[in-house]
Amino acid sequence: MALNKETKSLVVATIGTTPVRATLTAKFQHNPANVFFVIANGMASLHNLFMIIVHFFGDKFKDKALRLVMVAILDMMTVALVSSGDGAATFMAQLGKNGNSHARWNKICDKFHKFCDHGGGALIASYVGLLLLLVITVLSIVKLHKTK
Repeated sequence: MALNKETKSLVVATIGTTPVRATLTAKFQHNPANVFFVIANGMASLHNLFMIIVHFFGDKFKDKALRLVMVAILDMMTVALVSSGDGAATFMAQLGKNGNSHARWNKICDKFHKFCDHGGGALIASYVGLLLLLVITVLSIVKLHKTK
């Protein structure tokens, strides 16, 4: 999503027989929900990288309460963050695909096909990542409760 950008030259009016063209660019930065989506997924990636490091050096943390905070609570906060970013981006994707006639917001996916396809792919990948993050979180909590 962070690399999602498409530029199109569209006819916006016709004066006589001469078409008036405008060059429009769709970028992920033009939408705060997509910016939040990128930041949330970036923070989740950094968190997962940090958890990999903790996993390899986890023997240093003998205190179960400290491990509970580091693993369970931070993992659940990451799940919530990614879930909210996915929800916001999904709402904006639906708005881009269908528009909103009550607010007079036009759909853009009929003009910017590549932009919408890349955004949809990023959403699918993020939802798969969210599902895997949930599974890993549950497994981590189960492992933590089995440890004495």
